[in-house]
Amino acid sequence: MKTLTALVDEVKGHPDYAKAGMILCHNGVVRETSRDGRKVSGLAVDVDWQKLDEIIAAQKKRHGIIEILVEINEGKDLAIGDDVMYIVVAGDVRETVLSVLTDTLNQIKATVTSKTEYFT
Repeated sequence: MKTLTALVDEVKGHPDYAKAGMILCHNGVVRETSRDGRKVSGLAVDVDWQKLDEIIAAQKKRHGIIEILVEINEGKDLAIGDDVMYIVVAGDVRETVLSVLTDTLNQIKATVTSKTEYFT
């Protein structure tokens, strides 16, 4: 999995980067409690890579978007504090970039990733 810094650097190397007015990043991590409050010991993430590619391709077509990069740490040995997912979106203006990052994240969580939490 590439680092978040590496992804930002990759965006900055994009041929259309001069058109960007904002880069927005998401860094999802394994938290110590589940949404229902149970103590978590770890996490496994499964990814539908084809669906991810489709979502990224569709989101990149939105007006004002320069680049979208996503890295997901698929595996069964993720511990508390480990990075699960990075999303980097570059685009022309704040409203566009915020909207695209939110939509991309929500679509990924709903249709691309599935997680198994392990409890203590």
